[in-house]
Amino acid sequence: MTMRNFETPGRSIAVGRNGMAATSHPMATMTAIEILKSGGRAIDAAVGACAVQCVVEAGSTGVGGDCFALLTANGTDQVVAYNGSGRTPAAARYEWYKDNGITAIDRSSPHAVTIPGAVDAWTRLVADHGRMPIAEILAPAIALARDGYGITPRVAADISNQRDLLLRDPPTRRIFLTDDQVPAVGSVQRQPELAQTLEAIGISGRDGFYRGPVAEDMLTKLKSLGGLHTAEDFASAAGEYVKPISATYRGWTVHECPPNGQGIIALMILRILERFERKGDPLSADNLHIEVEATRLAYAARDRWLAESETSLVPVEHLLSDQFIDSLAAKIDLQKAVDAGAIIDGVEHSDTVYISVVDKDRNVASFINSIFHPYGSGLMAPKSGVLFHNRGQSFVIRDGHPNAIGPRKRPMHTIIPGLVTRAGKSVLSFGVMGGHYQAMGHAHFLSKLFDYDLDIQSAIDLPRLFPLPGTATVEIEALLRSAIGNDLEARGFKVVAPKWAIGGAQAIWIDDQNGTLLGASDHRKDGCALGY
Repeated sequence: MTMRNFETPGRSIAVGRNGMAATSHPMATMTAIEILKSGGRAIDAAVGACAVQCVVEAGSTGVGGDCFALLTANGTDQVVAYNGSGRTPAAARYEWYKDNGITAIDRSSPHAVTIPGAVDAWTRLVADHGRMPIAEILAPAIALARDGYGITPRVAADISNQRDLLLRDPPTRRIFLTDDQVPAVGSVQRQPELAQTLEAIGISGRDGFYRGPVAEDMLTKLKSLGGLHTAEDFASAAGEYVKPISATYRGWTVHECPPNGQGIIALMILRILERFERKGDPLSADNLHIEVEATRLAYAARDRWLAESETSLVPVEHLLSDQFIDSLAAKIDLQKAVDAGAIIDGVEHSDTVYISVVDKDRNVASFINSIFHPYGSGLMAPKSGVLFHNRGQSFVIRDGHPNAIGPRKRPMHTIIPGLVTRAGKSVLSFGVMGGHYQAMGHAHFLSKLFDYDLDIQSAIDLPRLFPLPGTATVEIEALLRSAIGNDLEARGFKVVAPKWAIGGAQAIWIDDQNGTLLGASDHRKDGCALGY
């Protein structure tokens, strides 16, 4: 690990021995540490931190969203994966959308709202892997929602970007805007209805959300807009443990959740990159050209095949096979942009919260929770304060497509937690937020660690780029754009500025040799890593 230059902007790696948490909001990180110090396990701290972010960083996550997790116990390499993504209503038949002239799902449509899976996932994971009661875990979030919290800079920026969306729905307008304007940094916001919903979950567990008054309020809102949701759809909501998928990269084993998540795409990108000798400057035009092309090719495969594996045959083994990866790598030409084939147009990269926690027993929680776009659908159930996600926008309204909408079906998902093991031990818990960017973000981050020997904070700090799925357009952050933008334009790419900073990352490295934990957090968000 190279020594940090203390004369340049940036942040130091957090170091601890007994526990570490890294999140995108200071209050969430602090909550996780407090739960660890009071005897909670990693999953207790991750859920407690996430609940806090559902309050203080509501544009990124919420109880009205979905969740995925990767867990290991006692520092081993035995990875447990959980899919907490929600399903469509039972009445969501493709024919119904066709008969009603719906050819695509709008962001603020009730059809963009699948049954939220997060709360079911929280309660199940805490019951199976935690040691604290859910009411105690949720108490910090309840207090913040009831008593108020200060608006941080990134939250204010996200509200500013989504003001028009928030103005459309009376409950979101009332909660998140101040006299219809963006609240100032440092101003105080409250969500009393959400506090009551979190209290109901604390008292009754999942039934406090999926049955009773909270569920009735959500149903009333969605049905008033023409949604197909029923009480049975909510009552029967359930996530599941799934078998993780993995691939090796430079001798390290990278674990991801299987489809319907896009973790397989991160593994594909890494496997393509492994075909190239990576040396010199990690931000050189040639090195980034290879990363861009590996991403475009892997995302082309994503948009053709990725879907829920229960209802569609997702060819996981084929997509990760040497033969297929070799064929993709062979298409990359350093002189020009490749024709990535017929690719479905992707929607813009969006927001999420990723949380990494490791406790004193080296239990690991790599945990991600999302409402997809910033502030999701912009629709809020008024009595419960539940802000709905818009994950159903990822479905395709096309008969026969693997990701076509259908009854009780989960859409292709962008949110992916990551975990790295080696020699029988957990080594790294990491995630990179940012919707569609996440698969590239995983590969980009790990490449910087294992190809260029950067530490986790330095790898996160580097400027980023992202090729928009289905196009030759590459979003590049300003510092990098000025350095290599012209070079990439000459190779046939269209270089543009991103609408906002690309993604956000957290990571914890487990230094087994020294018995310490090293944490890192992204400057693109408000958060931090803390250890003790």
